[in-house]
Amino acid sequence: MNATEFSFLDQHLMLHPLRAIFWQEQNTLLLSDLHLGKVAHFRKEGYAVPITAGDENWDKLLHLMLDFKPERVLILGDLFHSSYNREWESFGAFMAQFQQTHFELVLGNHDILSADQYERFGMQPKVYLKEDPFLFTHEPIEDEQLYNLSGHIHPCVWLSGRGRQRLKLPCFYFGQKQGILPAFGAFTGMAKIAVKEADQIFVVAENAVIQV
Repeated sequence: MNATEFSFLDQHLMLHPLRAIFWQEQNTLLLSDLHLGKVAHFRKEGYAVPITAGDENWDKLLHLMLDFKPERVLILGDLFHSSYNREWESFGAFMAQFQQTHFELVLGNHDILSADQYERFGMQPKVYLKEDPFLFTHEPIEDEQLYNLSGHIHPCVWLSGRGRQRLKLPCFYFGQKQGILPAFGAFTGMAKIAVKEADQIFVVAENAVIQV
C-alpha cells in the first residue's frame, strides 16, 4: 500500500490510501473525520451495528503511525462522534503508546466532549490553526492569504465506465483556494463534490491513490 507524492505550494504531501496526508516538511500526519465512538453511539441508540464495525479505524491509524512515525498528528475535526463513551478511553490508550508524538485537534461540529476530557489526554483543541502556507479548519472556508485545508464534507466523486458502470470513490480534493481530505473513519458516508476544470482530484481506489 503506497502513498502518492503530491508537490503543492512548494510542500510535499504524501496522499495515503488509508485517507490521510503526510506533510513531509513538518513531519505531520493529517487526518479528518475519524468519528471515533460512532459505532458505540449508534448501538446505544438501538441500531443493529456490529460491535466490530469500528475496529478498522484503529487498524488504519496504527498502520499510519508505524509507517510514517510522525512527530505530530493533526486532526481536522470530528475526532469523536458524539457524547462520551468508552472508545474515548481507547483513544487515550492509543496516544499513550506514542508518547513522542504530539496529537492536536482542530474542533469539528461533532467534537462536543467537555474540555476536561481533552485536558486529561494533554490536548488543547483549537478552532483553527495557521501554518504557512496552510490554514487548517474543519469546515471549508476561504482565506485571502493562506490555502485552506479542511474536512467535514467527506468528499467523493462518481466515475463512469464505457458500459454505463458508475463507481463512487472517496477523494482528496484540491481546488484553487481550498483542499478537502476524505473522511478517515470507516463508518462514515460520502458526499459528491462539484469539480471545476482546474481542480485536482485524487481518488482512493482500494490500495492506491490515483489522480483523475
